[in-house]
Amino acid sequence: MKPAILPEERTSRRQLTPLRRLLYGLLTPVGLALLRLWWRSCRIVRAEGAGHLDTALAAAPSLLPCYWHQHELFCARYLLQQMPRGLKLGFLISPSVDGEVPATIARRLGAEVIRGSSTRTGARALRDYYQLLVNENVSPVITPDGPTGPRHEFKAGALLLAQISGRPLLPMAYAASRAWSFGWDAFVLPWPGSRVAIAIGAPVYLAKSVALGDAAVLAEWQQRLKDELHRLHEQARSALH
Repeated sequence: MKPAILPEERTSRRQLTPLRRLLYGLLTPVGLALLRLWWRSCRIVRAEGAGHLDTALAAAPSLLPCYWHQHELFCARYLLQQMPRGLKLGFLISPSVDGEVPATIARRLGAEVIRGSSTRTGARALRDYYQLLVNENVSPVITPDGPTGPRHEFKAGALLLAQISGRPLLPMAYAASRAWSFGWDAFVLPWPGSRVAIAIGAPVYLAKSVALGDAAVLAEWQQRLKDELHRLHEQARSALH
């Protein structure tokens, strides 16, 4: 039996009421200001393997940046800083009304937004990802254990998308000299004034011949990417010293 790659599509019944629209309109500039303040309070001191991004973009006009959900804050920051070099970045954000604020923030930062969720609208999100990758040359971020975990479980959707699109996965991780961690994913929030190191791995391509429908083959690739993300985290930690 073939493993399930994506769940069935479901949608939210919550509505964007006028009151919520007003509240989100007030929260968006506050959230954006806090985010920029936090980014500026920390310093990215190293970017190990930065040339891998150049290699991937030289081979194809778009790619799939890939990192654990807990590393969103500064991996995203680093990628946003690469946009002037021609990287067109995209983010998958929940289609629920609670996703309105982060979606607006992402757009104001210059990124493309895909309104979907791997747990709610997986098939639709996969289709939108593919169209952005292939037709519009947007590089949408993949957090393979998001949005609700389990932590560090490399889900199959990222591998399937890389295979059908022909675009590479670009594994990434970061580490901070001092940080808090919280939530289901042990989200990494650096202390203000911390030093941050980024580690980027070699682009990972999945040939059409790879039989992801075979459970053993799929599990092997999931473990391979999981090990690489952990290795990059250790590399980033070492770079701080």
